[in-house]
Order: sequence, then structure tokens, then C-alpha cells
Amino acid sequence: MTRIPTLADVEQAARRIAGVAHRTPVLTSSRINGELGCSIYFKCENLQRAGAFKFRGAYNALSGLPESERTRGVVAFSSGNHAQAVALAAHLLGMPATIVMPSDAPGTKLSATRGYGAQVVPYDRASEDREAIAREVAERTGAILLPPFNHPAIIAGQGTSALELIDEVPELDLILSPLGGGGLTSGTAIVAAAHGTAVIGVEPAAGDDAKQSLASGHIVTIPTPETLADGARTTAIGDLPFAIMSELVETVWLATDDQLVEAMRSLAQTMKLVVEPTGALGYAAARHGAARLAGKRVGVILSGGNVDLTAFGRLIA
Repeated sequence: MTRIPTLADVEQAARRIAGVAHRTPVLTSSRINGELGCSIYFKCENLQRAGAFKFRGAYNALSGLPESERTRGVVAFSSGNHAQAVALAAHLLGMPATIVMPSDAPGTKLSATRGYGAQVVPYDRASEDREAIAREVAERTGAILLPPFNHPAIIAGQGTSALELIDEVPELDLILSPLGGGGLTSGTAIVAAAHGTAVIGVEPAAGDDAKQSLASGHIVTIPTPETLADGARTTAIGDLPFAIMSELVETVWLATDDQLVEAMRSLAQTMKLVVEPTGALGYAAARHGAARLAGKRVGVILSGGNVDLTAFGRLIA
């Protein structure tokens, strides 16, 4: 197994991305706090460059490569946010980028990825293996293959979001983190453990592979889940995130699509924030687990805001 990243790696990542990635705001709402009976601190990664936390890991990984490797370019596979993040990071670093994306990815994510200058290779997520396609492209072109979550520099970069959150709001009782492949949740857990803060990952109810994996003690693979949370339509978490989460993540909660829509509506109405379904996982869990959070100081990572506005309006109407 590749070396598991440490707090020192997250701190190095923070120095590497400083001045390039946004230090996103931490926002609160007295109305939401009153409704839920706890103090919620929203880490607004929906306001990050490329619209999601993924830019942190992508820029950390690519900027840490020696120049001889950067010239070879990068290949990535993603349903959207990692795609945009790698495309933007590669553009900033002068690297060619090829992104393998599902043909049914949101149009906004496809167009944004191309807009950053990346070549998009579409695939059918129901019948084709995106990793195999990406490996073939990497082998044929000599480019670096950068996975979306199962990579130490990606995990360390994603952990910088929690590093900023805890720096701004010390003594949090717990952090709720959206959970797909596990990069954000495992990076968050590395930071939180050093500060005595619990971490709870939140998955779509239709895609509870991480919850099953932690309960069984081994990685469980499921069919591609049908959920609005397109950024968490993963079939299994990576072995690196699994190793970290097995040690440091307290539990995994679930959120239904209806709960995600309710959370998105609440954030739009109350805080004027546009958050994509995956990004609302933590807040959805907080709303429906409020009894377990009573009186606590809770960090909630709003992981992304890349949602088609027409679809967003239709969902929350």
C-alpha cells in the first residue's frame, strides 16, 4: 500500500496551495442554529476555485511533481468536480490534461472542464471501466495518471479544508463530511484527530458502500448507486481512505435524495448559497440527526456548488 499521508503532509499541502486555492469562508446562520439546537459552522467549499474542494487536492498533487513529469501531462477520471479541478490545476501549471468523464455527467461540469482547456474522453458508466480507459490513455501518451481520491497528495490536499475550518473555529465537537470515494473524509479525519474532533462521513442512502466497508472491516463494492449526489456515485472507497477511516472515522451517516433537496432548499433560502446535491450531504444529515447533535459545535463541509441552475431551480421549487 502507498504511504498513508500524515498531518505534516496536510500542512505541507496548505503551504503549497496558499495564494492559489481560495481560503473559503466559514458561515453561520442563527436561524439554522435555532432550528437544529446546535451551532453549525459551514465550510463553504462551494465557493472554491472550480466550484469544489477538489481543486485543493488536484493542485497539491500536480504542483508537487518535478518539472520533468509535469511536461508529460496528466490523465484523470471523474464524474465532474475532480475533472474540473485537474483541468484548472493543469492549466495554471501549463500541463496538458485529458479527463475521462461519464457521458451523463452534468453539462455544466463537462463544459467547464473543456473550458479549462482539457480534452474530455466520454464513457458509459453503466458498461465501461473509467479507470481502464484512463490507464490506456496514460500508457499511450506517457501522461501521469491522477486518481480522484486514492492518492496521498490528493488526500493531503483535501485535508486543508478542515485545517482552515479548525483554525478559524477551534474546539469543534465534530465535522460532517460528504463521502464518496473517501478523499475528503479521510483528509478531514487526519486533521480532526490531531485536535480531538470527531468526524462523521455522510453518504447517499442509495450508495452506502463506505458504511458497509467500515462495518465489515473490508472494502465493499456495490453497483453504481442511483442518487442525485453525482459526486458520490462511487462503487467503493479507495484502500488509502479506507485505512485512514478505519482508524479515525467514528461512523457514517446516510442521507436520502429527498433530504438532500430539502437541505439545498434551506441553504438557498436561508443563506443564499447554491450547493450541489453531493455538497449538501453533511447538512442533510445534520438536519435529520439534530437530536444527536443537540448543544454541539458542528463543522459541516459544503463540498461543492457545481450544479446546473435550471436543474437546481427545478429541484428546490
